[in-house]
Amino acid sequence: MSVQLFTNARLIDPEAGRESYGNLLATDGRITEIFPEHTEFEQMFRTRNISLEAVEIIDCENRCLAPGIVDIGVKVCEPGDRHKESYRSAGLAAAAGGVTTLVTRPDTSPAIDTPESLEFVTRRANAAGPVNVLPMAALTKGRQGREMTEIGFLMDAGAVAFTDCDHVITNTKVFSRALTYARSLGALIIAHPQDPGLSDGACVTSGKFASLRGLPAVSPMAERMGLDRDIALLEMTGARYHADQITTARALPALARAKRNGLDITAGVSIHHLTLNELDVADYRTFFKVKPPLRAEEDRIAVIEALRDGLIDIISSMHTPQDEESKRLPYEEAASGAVALETLLPAALRLVHAGHLDLPTLFGALALNPARRLGLDCGRLSPGAPADLVLFDPDVPFVLDRAMLHSKSRNTPFDGARMQGRVLATFVAGTPVYRRA
Repeated sequence: MSVQLFTNARLIDPEAGRESYGNLLATDGRITEIFPEHTEFEQMFRTRNISLEAVEIIDCENRCLAPGIVDIGVKVCEPGDRHKESYRSAGLAAAAGGVTTLVTRPDTSPAIDTPESLEFVTRRANAAGPVNVLPMAALTKGRQGREMTEIGFLMDAGAVAFTDCDHVITNTKVFSRALTYARSLGALIIAHPQDPGLSDGACVTSGKFASLRGLPAVSPMAERMGLDRDIALLEMTGARYHADQITTARALPALARAKRNGLDITAGVSIHHLTLNELDVADYRTFFKVKPPLRAEEDRIAVIEALRDGLIDIISSMHTPQDEESKRLPYEEAASGAVALETLLPAALRLVHAGHLDLPTLFGALALNPARRLGLDCGRLSPGAPADLVLFDPDVPFVLDRAMLHSKSRNTPFDGARMQGRVLATFVAGTPVYRRA
């Protein structure tokens, strides 16, 4: 029997919505009990016939102990582009960032659209990485939007959700049939709300800044139009649906109406859209080129408020590795995406230090809500839950050096940025998978 006692912890409990000082006991990889701050452990263990010598005591030194992050929408580039990111490098980066569960995207080369390819990546993930990996599968074959994949067989092979990622299905009949079939199986569909015609070729958000830089731009209405279409199809099919990224103020009223009307809809946002805005592109800095493009400051604030109010449910990294060759290009030609597994938590803590969110609300969006959406029992500090935990100091300052990241690709917009908050240790089922030296 493996027993661990986390003492002197500042416990962040997103399920209860509170933080408190106390102690946490884990047995055989699961949380057993939460104890108040001043507990006589020797006597307690004696009454339970547990030898104190057999207990691993981890002194948290009044640092924060929270559920491990559940990150929906991580790109690992196996198969096809292993030089950008492998399951091993992604797992190490996740552990260093306090992420204990990776929910991986199917936009690989080739796409993960068959049970055989899904089983391949599952084997690779389990063999190579130190954290939990749950794969998503493509909704249509080759992510081409023409023919639905074998959703039932893919669910049997372990797919937790279905998505064509940023390839929006333009054929509404194909999408409605896929939603109807997914509903009959209880499958979760994750979509990228965006009008593909308006957003085609765009690399920044339309406005004065885009005009000054002479870059092709897309109106924020493209997101609203894409979401409106998807909501109409949800009303028709009753499917389970998650919008991967809601990044504009104009999309929020439609999302609010859909939730009020009882549709089974949730929404996420990437950490980059919560902490950066369109002006960060500055003089064509391609590490800031993400999809959808960074928005106006007014949009960023509106999305933070929606997150605080519970309208937006989930924060994700949208980790998208790109090699140097694809980023060291003119802004319009450079590949979109940024790595974020290791920067997710310190960047998210900016919202706490700025007074926008408290820690339980933050970890509700980082851990509890994504776990609930996927039907997982992690993401909480409750007896019976897996001891997937992150120990961190929210206040320690540092300057990010991308050369120190564990990812194979290091295309982070936070290189050289002053950040506040360090992961000290990460535990998966009670086993330490990362300890900061």
